[in-house]
Amino acid sequence: MTLRTTLGLVALALLLLPFADIEITTVAPWRELGRLLQGLLTPDFTELDDLGTALLRTLAFAFTGVALGVAIGGLLALVFHHRLVRAGCAFVRAIHELFWALIFLQFFGLHPLTGVLAIALPYAGVFAKVYAEILDEADPLPKQVLPAGTGMLSTFLFARVPDAWPHLVSYTAYRLECGLRSSAVLGFIGMPTLGFYLQSSFAQGHYSEVGALLLLFYGLIATLRLWARPQLVPLYAVAAPFLLGSGLPIVWGNLTRFFTQDIVPAPLRNGEGWAALGQWLSDLLLTQALPGLWTTVVLTQIALVLTGGLALIAFPLISRHFTSRAGGVAGHTLLVVARSTPEYLLAYVLLQLWGPSMLPAIVALAIHNGGIIGHLVGRRSNELTLRPDASRGMNRYAFEVLPRLYGPFLALLFYRWEIIMRETAILGILGIATLGFYVDSAIQELRFDRALVLIVITALLNIGVDSLARALRRRLRLKHAASSEP
Repeated sequence: MTLRTTLGLVALALLLLPFADIEITTVAPWRELGRLLQGLLTPDFTELDDLGTALLRTLAFAFTGVALGVAIGGLLALVFHHRLVRAGCAFVRAIHELFWALIFLQFFGLHPLTGVLAIALPYAGVFAKVYAEILDEADPLPKQVLPAGTGMLSTFLFARVPDAWPHLVSYTAYRLECGLRSSAVLGFIGMPTLGFYLQSSFAQGHYSEVGALLLLFYGLIATLRLWARPQLVPLYAVAAPFLLGSGLPIVWGNLTRFFTQDIVPAPLRNGEGWAALGQWLSDLLLTQALPGLWTTVVLTQIALVLTGGLALIAFPLISRHFTSRAGGVAGHTLLVVARSTPEYLLAYVLLQLWGPSMLPAIVALAIHNGGIIGHLVGRRSNELTLRPDASRGMNRYAFEVLPRLYGPFLALLFYRWEIIMRETAILGILGIATLGFYVDSAIQELRFDRALVLIVITALLNIGVDSLARALRRRLRLKHAASSEP
């Protein structure tokens, strides 16, 4: 059954490949790539102004946004069994942080609240879902021995949390790493984080400055476990809001206008009636939503299969069954770079090198998500015990290790499916004609009513893919992979 499912995904990607634009259009892509690699090897930290401030803002947005998401998500996890709560959480987490940021920009402007809420809102939906799943998997025995009439809060604190606590901490630490990536990417829409300075340096061709910023970001992620210790994280979270900066003042009238006028469909706002609304929706669906939806699906499915292929190639790099200690360190470094580089950032760089097509987005999605899955599968392979006479080389890979890891690998791939779809949509902001391209165009034209409809369609598409992935996991009896992330 797993083989048929895999072959089906590969066949679908091959069928969609002719519809993908994967042409390299720049004149000298390899020369530009060489200049970028030279910049990485010769980083220049001296010419970067306000580098410390950018780093501080990146950390502040990440800690504040994630802490707020933890607080809201933790409360929602207690009532996650209610259908309305599950639906609301599914909707908010299906919308990418950059989409939320583009929305909040319209009425908060370049205020710290824009960046904080853009991270906190979707993360709250994710935390609610994963925390609820972790708590549901906790040992039920402590709950059964509590006296009758014990309140819900006491039951939660003394019977459910202690057993689930290590998993809750582990997953929160992983989301903090994700929060740092999200915080950096917010710089591409004007927030004062590392992404803002990276975009500026890249646009000017200052590749040594780009190298310095990337190495600083990789170092931040690679050393996360050293400086973000559990006992220190609460202190960081308390201090972070005071380090966000002030930003421009909020004009609260913009908030009122946005909800009472801007997002009201133009035919209704202009008093044209319901017939005009139907025509307006039909034109929007035919000219923007359906073309964007098709491109999003095509790009997602190709990137999903390439992600799986890269992960299967990458996991032996950190597996003790295939590499030495020195090789494992090198492999770990390579995968840290791959999974630490945000897809949006990598796609932006590749677009400058290769030109506007689907290829940069496909490669960026595959490298980032393949690095994550490869890291997790490789780490799991280190828990396997092989026979003393186990075969070596490709026979060990194909007949000893891979069959025992293929189920967890497929579960992780299905879990990343919805995430790849969500990232594919947002990459449209870079000019690729996915749903995000039409959302960004509508916002640039101040047609917020159109943008809202397209964002809702994007969210529903992501919810649908997530439901399909969960159905496949159940059918294949694959363990849910969300809480197994680092």
